[in-house]
Amino acid sequence: MRLTTQSPDGTQAFGQRLGALLAVGDLVLLRGTMGAGKTTLTQGIAWGAGVTGYAHSPTFVLVNEYRGRLPLYHLDLYRFAGDDAVQSLGEVEDLAIDEMLEEGACVVEWAERAAPVFAGDHLEIALAEGAADDERLLVLTAHGERPVRLLSDLANSGGTS
Repeated sequence: MRLTTQSPDGTQAFGQRLGALLAVGDLVLLRGTMGAGKTTLTQGIAWGAGVTGYAHSPTFVLVNEYRGRLPLYHLDLYRFAGDDAVQSLGEVEDLAIDEMLEEGACVVEWAERAAPVFAGDHLEIALAEGAADDERLLVLTAHGERPVRLLSDLANSGGTS
């Protein structure tokens, strides 16, 4: 599924529609360059999941937990890059994402930096800057049965406009 948002508000609004559909066990992986809108999208996802306030990128703490209608775990793997990829993968595995998914949903920024860790079901969203300043291009790819249903529900909720 591909879509374009025209502003940060539009990106957040799309995220809200997605967040409203999330359930315990859902894993959303965000990919994109610096400034592509990953945190803006995550803010909307958090609001849709019933979180009040703004989600902030947890670059240095690695994980923020937000409470809404379900726990939402927001991970940022930006700092997991460099020469020792094997050590970085071990550190990501040590975050116990599987345990987080038993309690709530997870949104992971810079997921491409630990791709082998995310072999199971997930919804992948690649973000890129569009032609206009605030325009964002989003490409959503479902990996697994539940993410396919999530994309279908998103399409039926008007989430692709």
